[in-house]
Amino acid sequence: MTPALRWQSRQNRALDAAQLGHLASLCLKLEVETYPKPGLVSHIDNGAHRDMDGALLCLSAEILMPFFGEFAAAGAEGAGMNRLRAIGVAAERAMLAATRGVNTHRVAIFGLGLLCAAAGYRNAVGLRKSLGRLVSQRWGDDILSGPISLRSHGAVAARRYGARGARAEAACGFPSDYEIALPALHAAREPAPDDEEAVRVQTCIRLIADVTDINLLHRGGADGLRFAQAGAAAFLAAGGVGSLGWRRRAADIHHAFVARNLSPGGSADLFAMAVFIDRLDV
Repeated sequence: MTPALRWQSRQNRALDAAQLGHLASLCLKLEVETYPKPGLVSHIDNGAHRDMDGALLCLSAEILMPFFGEFAAAGAEGAGMNRLRAIGVAAERAMLAATRGVNTHRVAIFGLGLLCAAAGYRNAVGLRKSLGRLVSQRWGDDILSGPISLRSHGAVAARRYGARGARAEAACGFPSDYEIALPALHAAREPAPDDEEAVRVQTCIRLIADVTDINLLHRGGADGLRFAQAGAAAFLAAGGVGSLGWRRRAADIHHAFVARNLSPGGSADLFAMAVFIDRLDV
């Protein structure tokens, strides 16, 4: 993220729709430009993925930028969930066309799209509520009652393991971001105030430790989830990014995830959303 946009987003919260779309896209790129993140794609390697790399994820983020702006503009106009779904469908279609069918950011379209819509609405009416609360209050019921893709990873994991998927997370106001990611992000800035990448690594690993990540359940079942959470928790218990040699230890965990084909994609999406919220919420 450029220094100019970082300053603007923290000092002038009322970004217009295009700026909000730009910010959402940048948050997705920041997720890619964070290493080491256990099992996840970055600018360094492909993690546990064979169908995508950092360049493809950045291309996807770029393609989605105008759609995030559309979400924000629709929110400013008081749009209901049907209009937001239509924007999301168009965004997913454009993403899949650009990536030749690879699902790079389907959940991020949903989550960041809703947050952009909430930011646009909040700017238009002058509210001071958190973005998560606005999403829950304005669209929560419609999110839960909307159509379900029964074959999606989230739906299958929710049925098999009782996990909370992206729909429930959004309808409840993104509690994993407000209760886990944002506190971790703010706390990590104390031992590493001048290293934003370290802050991002700490936040992502905290999410992996504490969230029931559907992607981990899909790839590794309950055993895979336990392995991932235990590795992340051990890293944090040893001091996280505030300890000497943390990059090597984080890289070791990353390689262990890759060896088991584990990728906490749900945590990656929540992380990108947390960065977006951090820039905008008062």
